[in-house]
Amino acid sequence: MITINHLYKSFEDKDVLEDINATFEDGKTNLIIGQSGSGKTVLMKNIVGLFEPTRGEILYDGRDFVKMSKKERVMLRREMGMIFQSAALFDSMTVLENVMFPLDMFSDKNEADRIRRAKFCLDRVNLKGAEEKMPGEISGGMQKRVAIARAIALNPKYLFCDEPNSGLDPKTSLVIDELIHSITHEYKTTTIMNTHDMNSVMGIGENIIYIHEGTVGWTGTKDEIMTSTNEKLNSFIFASDLFRKVKEANQEQE
Repeated sequence: MITINHLYKSFEDKDVLEDINATFEDGKTNLIIGQSGSGKTVLMKNIVGLFEPTRGEILYDGRDFVKMSKKERVMLRREMGMIFQSAALFDSMTVLENVMFPLDMFSDKNEADRIRRAKFCLDRVNLKGAEEKMPGEISGGMQKRVAIARAIALNPKYLFCDEPNSGLDPKTSLVIDELIHSITHEYKTTTIMNTHDMNSVMGIGENIIYIHEGTVGWTGTKDEIMTSTNEKLNSFIFASDLFRKVKEANQEQE
């Protein structure tokens, strides 16, 4: 579990995050949503240590990340997996070598065990047989699956996903969502996903944090969104005709 207490982040004289309080639960897909410029990306970067908060607490199972030494942070990062907006694969490495990269960096396993683990992770994301392909030889959706395999190679306690469906078609996005969701439940990870994709929100949003102008505007589940009376949230979620019609249909059935 990751808990955020009274988190603030300022750049020069501009407050970007103000008094953020949030809990990201184990074994659930925790989604951070909000309009561009709302502060959700800044929040994610504070949580993983790419930005330093102006003040506040970031607790990893009770351990305050903000107060950790450099050595302690390095140790904690071994418990993290990250999936970036672009797959961020190494073009000069094969699929197998990409997945093995964190194992080569941080694992004490021998080479045979590292290869075995990497192949297991590729099999887990349905990429068995793609080990010797280069990133440029596979589709964007397959590249994202390789990125997921790499992210789970060290069996992380915490999984961070930054717009994992960016640039993917709706069908492939659904595959990626379901994969992240199933891995979260299987390994009981604390998964945090930044997303603009409302299909992801309504599909796998078990714990949703809505950020509005640098503050927490709403928290809840995908089911609670459908009955929300929060005007700012509704304006964001139901901007498209599709989701507005879904909500109206649900209201008519009540």
